[in-house]
Amino acid sequence: MTTPIERIRRLPLFPKDASVNAAGHLTIGGCDAYDLAKEYGTPLYVYDERMLRHQCKEFVERFGGRYPDTLVCYAAKAFLNQAMAKLIMEQGLGLDVVSLGEFSIAQSVGFPPERIYFHGNNKLPEELSVALDHHIGRVVVDNLHELRLVDRLARERNMRQDILLRLTPNVDPHTHKFTTTGVLDSKFGFPMSTGQSEEALEESLALQGVNLMGLHFHLGSPIPETEPFESALQVVLEFAQEMKRKYDFDMVELSIGGGFPVSYTVDDAYPRPGVYADAIISTLSNLLLKKSLMPPRLTIEPGRAISAQAGVALYTVGALKEVPGVRKFVCVDGGMSDNIRPPLYDARYEALVANRAAEPDVQTVTIAGKLCESGDILVRDIQLPRVVPGDVIAVPVCGAYCVPMSSNYNATTRPAIVFVERGRARVVRQRETLEDLYRLDTP
Repeated sequence: MTTPIERIRRLPLFPKDASVNAAGHLTIGGCDAYDLAKEYGTPLYVYDERMLRHQCKEFVERFGGRYPDTLVCYAAKAFLNQAMAKLIMEQGLGLDVVSLGEFSIAQSVGFPPERIYFHGNNKLPEELSVALDHHIGRVVVDNLHELRLVDRLARERNMRQDILLRLTPNVDPHTHKFTTTGVLDSKFGFPMSTGQSEEALEESLALQGVNLMGLHFHLGSPIPETEPFESALQVVLEFAQEMKRKYDFDMVELSIGGGFPVSYTVDDAYPRPGVYADAIISTLSNLLLKKSLMPPRLTIEPGRAISAQAGVALYTVGALKEVPGVRKFVCVDGGMSDNIRPPLYDARYEALVANRAAEPDVQTVTIAGKLCESGDILVRDIQLPRVVPGDVIAVPVCGAYCVPMSSNYNATTRPAIVFVERGRARVVRQRETLEDLYRLDTP
């Protein structure tokens, strides 16, 4: 028998099959979250494998069902380790990497290199050399220095490397300034309004070591509405039409990047992937017809939208501090070392007490981390049941950017990660040890 869960308003933020069992404990992937915390320790990151697969299929079906020649590339920067790379590979997705490290993780599980796209604004010669040696699918070229570098490295190998040019269409995605990438004043891409995009395209067509397949843009993340995509498509397709007229350039592929949002709080209300698919593909199809352009392959790059809701962070409560008339702090054993997003982006989260999930909320508290920074706050002013030391706090929607941006600040060890499915849990990354903190040091 399970506890009635209709009134637990935060539960929909957790993985789709999350529930509350007869003991009043939160369950994820059929596993008791409180038991997971006790068995594997905290902080602990728990990923629901079924949810990860569901999200992969969601994007494939929503976009591919409307535009069959679509490739979904998972953005590795959201979260990647060997288990995640293998899952993405098994789902038939491509992979968007931004470093030799991410590429190496993919390689270690046999990810097909032809399905890997290499992004980034300052790819190093040694990174590009490895990528070309392994016949990576696409290099997404970000600037003229890189264009010439890829050309030289490819000619040294007697090959032509397929590339996309990253354009900056100067479209505001209406998101946080730190995650806005498609405006003119950005370190990413060739600005379109200055003529540099055309300069790059003309030079690309003349080089012997590169094969220009198409164009790419990425506006930022998360993008809360469809309009920025529609505006960017208008700008980029006009550019493609002009480049066809002037240089006989055929755009074989068009990558529109990612940035699809997820709900972090119960008050968030964003369109579902299907709404983005409808708007993007309708706009694209109409523009292609209007401008007499051949339909290109469409590439999309969701990251957060695939992994975020699948991941839950678990913490154990320690000290409680009350400042009468001001605030009550609930201190946990993690914080900004495993989730930098609240202090960095002013990101907001919800939480449940995993072992009291069905109990009514009776107090307003602030969940604070253990790091020596006043800004180390995970969740501010949240209603929770009465909390005592030893309780386990579950924070949902932690599957993207928390683990990749984690650190050893205050010489804390990075948390373990478990994947759960059908009541079974498996460790996919061991918790760092104290020895790991100084393993690379030289006394």
